Amino acid sequence: MALEIESVLVAGRGPAASAVVSACTRLGVKAVAVYSEAERSARHVRLADDAVLLGPAPASESYLAVHRIVEAARRSGVRAVLPVTPALAGNARLAAAVADAGLLWVGPDAEVLERLGGDGVEPASESGFLAWVTPEGLRFVTPVARDRAAGIARVSWTPEGWAATGALDLPPAARRLAEVGWRGLVTVGISPDGGLAEVAAGFSLDIAVLERAHGVDAVELALSSTATTSGSQPAGRTPRAAVAAQLRATLSAGTPGRITGRLPSGPQPGPAADVDLVAVSGFDPGDRLDGWYDALLGSVSAAGPDTRTAAAAVSGVLSALPDVGVPHDGADTSAVLERLAIGSGVPTG
Repeated sequence: MALEIESVLVAGRGPAASAVVSACTRLGVKAVAVYSEAERSARHVRLADDAVLLGPAPASESYLAVHRIVEAARRSGVRAVLPVTPALAGNARLAAAVADAGLLWVGPDAEVLERLGGDGVEPASESGFLAWVTPEGLRFVTPVARDRAAGIARVSWTPEGWAATGALDLPPAARRLAEVGWRGLVTVGISPDGGLAEVAAGFSLDIAVLERAHGVDAVELALSSTATTSGSQPAGRTPRAAVAAQLRATLSAGTPGRITGRLPSGPQPGPAADVDLVAVSGFDPGDRLDGWYDALLGSVSAAGPDTRTAAAAVSGVLSALPDVGVPHDGADTSAVLERLAIGSGVPTG
């Protein structure tokens, strides 16, 4: 489908920003990256059509600095700002500043974020759901379960058997997201009592579960949410079971490292014809981890006929990962995936 936005500032870094930039290229949208002084040659910068320096290495003075992001967007001449991480996508002050600058904000309006998702917290509840919110309601609704490490979702998956029916019993408050003005992607945590625990915008790990489950492009969905004219909407496929896992470096905080081996990236060969596998990398051989930022190396996600098959496919990619030059949590993540692959319960916490 044709998109109304021709250029965006991709506000973010790391594997997620690399994936967003690559998606913009596929969609024919000019992507302008941002970077700090510590990441002048980062992969998301190399992939972009253009890039703008934000400021010094500390995130508070670069990637999270509202005034620097808005000024970068102005200088670059883009039409819109596309926030990547929930910390930025849920920042009501940034959303308001972008709108005040006469630019499009790709996500919920500042007022809506203040009411529902202004804290920018990525949901880590044990269960939740994902969706694309339009004025007509929720589309591509996907239930998700999570295994957590240090409060962060390490592995996310669709519950066993969901894809066979596509049915999902949502909390009543979920149906009101469209009514209160939420637009675009949403990642929701559900509390033990069935209420909404966290509501977040942006490209969380879970969004890869939605993409694989429905065969859609999350960036296309996000950009389509800003359309001012009616037209065709992105179409998905019959839901499938999906699993996504993150790969993180385990270097001590502040310890630099260097990537020496190639991380998996792009579509991957599946173990069977009915399995779709996609890997996202934030680094290439020779790239440096400077120790300033959270060392997320990449993610792997898969869709298959059932959750066990998808989990086994993701595990296969991570288990076959060669030495990448830095220690990582691939073994721990694979252990979670292997339990999913045999249908065993996965402990959380």
